[in-house]
Amino acid sequence: MTFRPISRAVFLLGAAMMTMLGDPAEAQTFENNVDSALLPGEVSVEYRVLATSRTSTMENELNEVAAEGFRLQGVMGGDTAFGGSQVVSVVMRGADAEGGRYSYRVLATNQTSSMQEEMQEVGRDGYLYRGQTVYSSLFGRDEVVVIMERDEAAPPRHYDYQLLATSRISTLETELNEVGQDGFRLVGITVAVTVFGGDEVVVLTERVADR
Repeated sequence: MTFRPISRAVFLLGAAMMTMLGDPAEAQTFENNVDSALLPGEVSVEYRVLATSRTSTMENELNEVAAEGFRLQGVMGGDTAFGGSQVVSVVMRGADAEGGRYSYRVLATNQTSSMQEEMQEVGRDGYLYRGQTVYSSLFGRDEVVVIMERDEAAPPRHYDYQLLATSRISTLETELNEVGQDGFRLVGITVAVTVFGGDEVVVLTERVADR
């Protein structure tokens, strides 16, 4: 395994995330503008960090920064030092970024059937899976959070989704091979406490729709 050195920008970004303070019910943003020397061939980029305990707030914040040219790079949920249980997203913008090119939908539920339906609905509207995580909501229960992204500059496309949730690895393998025969490809996997099966492996699969 090869380990790459952590860049100064990434280090400062991590430090900023650990020092943010504020109301967990409100989204927080941090602009990471690093004036450091670039290596030959490197292009300067800008980061922002969004953190909130409300998924509706996260969707609004993502679309606001997307209008400024930022694009989602990563998402993680959990207990933070600056606001309890939160969903933390990192977005990035390059020098040639187009404002308003991407739009986002944030889906959250602890019921696998509901997530399946919601992903299928937004997939038919042209949204692609972008990331997922698990966090404890304000209601005191673990929820699976999925972020979907649509490229407004790309030709319209439609997508189908299949969500698989099980506590048995052998069952998961069988179900994956079944949907794989129908052209579904794995795009995300996580472990969550669901209302139906306790601790389960939750797998998301995707394919381009026929229509």
